[in-house]
Amino acid sequence: MNKWYRAIVLNEDISKINDCMDYFEDELKEARTECKIKGSLEQAAARLPGIFEHRYSQLQEVESILEYLNIELRRIRSKHFRIYKETYNTELADRIIDKYVDGEDDIVAWSKILNSIALIRNQYISITKSLDQKNWLIGHIVRLRTAGIEDATI
Repeated sequence: MNKWYRAIVLNEDISKINDCMDYFEDELKEARTECKIKGSLEQAAARLPGIFEHRYSQLQEVESILEYLNIELRRIRSKHFRIYKETYNTELADRIIDKYVDGEDDIVAWSKILNSIALIRNQYISITKSLDQKNWLIGHIVRLRTAGIEDATI
């Protein structure tokens, strides 16, 4: 686990970000099938904690990568800000410099990458919420069966 966190953050190798996003998008496709209730309720209830732990762990890994990218973006923005502040012929207001920095090609590229990773993170959040709902639903069906209402259907 944490393969992509190690590859990107600890090794500081941003070149693997596209492979990372492809991996997590494939995992999301599989995770969507895990959100469905099918088969035995007992088996679904037994598998649910492990599934939830796995997907929540992936969410944490994506969030860690996203935070690393945010830190790098702030570092790059700071470098560009300093260049505009120190080398520009006239005194520019900080707000104007921020606008200029936002238009730099590498800042735009980093922002696009951040947006893509944030989308994946948000999709993992929706998966974990769906799994939480699945847990709630299974629990209530089990309670109905315990109370003797066997003919309840989904």
